[in-house]
Amino acid sequence: MRDEGGMMTTQTHSTEGGLRAWLTAETPHSRGQARLGRVYLGWLAFARNRLAMIGLGIVLLLVLMAALAPLLAPYDPYTQDLSQRLLPPSAAHWLGTDAFGRDILSRILYGSRLTLMIVALVAVTAPVAGLLIGTVAGYLGGWVDAVLMRVTDIFLAFPKLILALAFVSALGPGIENAIIAIAITSWPPYARIARAETITIRKSDFISAARLQGASTPRIILGHVVPLCSSSLIVRVTLDMAGIILTAAGLGFLGLGAQPPAPEWGAMIATGRQYVLEQWWVATMPGIAIFVVSLGFNLLGDGLRDVLDPKGQ
Repeated sequence: MRDEGGMMTTQTHSTEGGLRAWLTAETPHSRGQARLGRVYLGWLAFARNRLAMIGLGIVLLLVLMAALAPLLAPYDPYTQDLSQRLLPPSAAHWLGTDAFGRDILSRILYGSRLTLMIVALVAVTAPVAGLLIGTVAGYLGGWVDAVLMRVTDIFLAFPKLILALAFVSALGPGIENAIIAIAITSWPPYARIARAETITIRKSDFISAARLQGASTPRIILGHVVPLCSSSLIVRVTLDMAGIILTAAGLGFLGLGAQPPAPEWGAMIATGRQYVLEQWWVATMPGIAIFVVSLGFNLLGDGLRDVLDPKGQ
């Protein structure tokens, strides 16, 4: 039995060592091996950053909270019980209750779903639009570049929150309109980054070679330029998540985002501001949730920047 156990342990170590050697091979034998090797080396560099790992843990915790909210929440987030209103944190209500007797912990857990939905929808719309506008402007140049960048400058001339307020006021209050407003006001920085990187690579030899082989302009932009600009945008998107969360919370605080009784963190702070001196937990607990999640995305973005930015390396 000892020999079999020792043999199994040896085989396990040899398998792990063989996989590690395969991933870190200096001369990969296939394109898939090269890609997996880059991902593995990037993960090792990312894992050495403790703050980045803390940020990753916070973001993963947010995802788990959103996915398991029905199982984790001790109470229904919408049920009102005026006999339990404004109770301080206790064993029955870990984070206390609000002015309508609703459990704050349950509302924060369900509110993570709204936060994650806002972050996800903005992350798949604004960066994509900014990437396409920036790469087209940088690659084509001329009057196309001038027109697209002047439109970008108009959006950048206004503070993001003020511009989002204007769009939400025009569209009407609601979580859907808030997401649209945040996405509309978030794309200009991505367009600027994509344009700057496109200008540096549009005269490269491999772009000229693709053009000589008969590749069309859309194929060059989508197949060569866009992938090279994606890494910088991924870092910027991760760093901007905190700003998106704060903008969404600001709209909710002003009554232009998610509408009652939705458990949105900014709206929860708005309802608890009149009790902030005596029943401090009503507004403080969702504020702490916003702070922790924003910090997590910032730490994660810093770690990704160190890994994906070749200039930083």
